[in-house]
Amino acid sequence: MYLELFFVCGISIAVCAVLLSYLAIRRAKRQIRQMAEALKDIRAGNGNRRILSEAHELTAPLAYGINDVVRAYEEKLAAFSQAEETNKQLMTSLSHDVRTPLTTLIGYLDAVHRNSVAGEEREAYVEIARRKAHDLKDYIAVLFDWFKLNSDEFTLRMERTEAAELTRDILIGWIPVLEEKQVAYAVSILREPLWVCLDKDGYGRILNNLMQNALAHSQAAKISVALSVEGGRLKITLADDGVGMEREDLEHIFERLYKCDKGRAKKGSGLGLSIARQLTEKMGGQIRADSEKGRGTSFTLSFPLQD
Repeated sequence: MYLELFFVCGISIAVCAVLLSYLAIRRAKRQIRQMAEALKDIRAGNGNRRILSEAHELTAPLAYGINDVVRAYEEKLAAFSQAEETNKQLMTSLSHDVRTPLTTLIGYLDAVHRNSVAGEEREAYVEIARRKAHDLKDYIAVLFDWFKLNSDEFTLRMERTEAAELTRDILIGWIPVLEEKQVAYAVSILREPLWVCLDKDGYGRILNNLMQNALAHSQAAKISVALSVEGGRLKITLADDGVGMEREDLEHIFERLYKCDKGRAKKGSGLGLSIARQLTEKMGGQIRADSEKGRGTSFTLSFPLQD
């Protein structure tokens, strides 16, 4: 009797196992069909579609894996769309910012070439043409930096660098420009060596962009640069006593193509501060801006000191 009971239990268990397996396979087939429908929907352009599955189900790892792939694809697609829109804005800005000074430059040179002006007026035309040519050169240099910085081939040459002397060398080149524009300046740099891991060219581009920004937009009577040590970090502060910025502008100042004063929209590329921020962060540094309308603007850089 016990043998018969054992045999019946075994048969029942086997039947239940087969039934459960059949139900599991049937459910898995249904889920696979749902996955195929979802993938068809995703392929048609519905990137928000997700495949639903309970954690205990056989198809759960596959469903979650597909969802992760779709999510990553959507993120890359969104980034590509944003980059494409930025490039369109950049090309629009390039078209406007290059065409305007180039047209003016050609106009003045044509007037000189035709002998339409003479004497002091001719000299004035040549000087204006010279300045326009330099403006174009500076603008193209910024564009080159921007495309290079955002290309896959961009690399930094990081090396242990004495920052105090490097900063002096960079600022010395600005003294004739400041004197020509009649802008007072003050430089305060510690005398002892300050060692930092930097890309020298990148560091120079950062300071040059900040100086160029101050001269082009601040309307300052004085620009000050101070280099000090704070909390184990090199700290560089570039401040002006110019017109300052509104708080809403300050929040966007490092965004690419952003220009604070729409009335000065024709002046500058809107890329210089964005390049400065990217280079600073790529070298492990930090940058911030502080400003008050009518009371000037200051930019503060910091980098970890090296032993």
